[in-house]
Amino acid sequence: MKLKKYLVVLLILTTWMVYGQNANQGNISINSDPRIEELVKLHVAYNEAFPFMPGYRIQIFMESGNEALNQAEKVKEVFNEKYKNNNAYLIFVAPYYRVRVGDFRTRLEAEKFLQQIIRKYPNAWVIKDEINFPELTNYQKSY
Repeated sequence: MKLKKYLVVLLILTTWMVYGQNANQGNISINSDPRIEELVKLHVAYNEAFPFMPGYRIQIFMESGNEALNQAEKVKEVFNEKYKNNNAYLIFVAPYYRVRVGDFRTRLEAEKFLQQIIRKYPNAWVIKDEINFPELTNYQKSY
């Protein structure tokens, strides 16, 4: 008799737990410290004020002189036509005009791209620079 009572109570509790899991299906409630919201706001404001991060670029051109600006613009234009996925940047630091390409987070990423363009730009090299934040892409983890 006692065993039947325990089984009935166990059956009722199990049914109640299963019903409780299905009742809020699709609704998620997150309780967090309000200071986290303030921290996120500060982080966003900082990123808007300083939209750069340390990283690497590849310098493909460096020249000074009367025609250096025209040459740099031409190199940048040709690069942008051929490699649409990597941005080219025209930089002036007296007395040189430079063209740097890419926004690479790691030196390894920059070296890999350098190997793709080294025949076209034999004097190119990887250089540490302030880069734009890379675009975030959706990815799936494979386990």
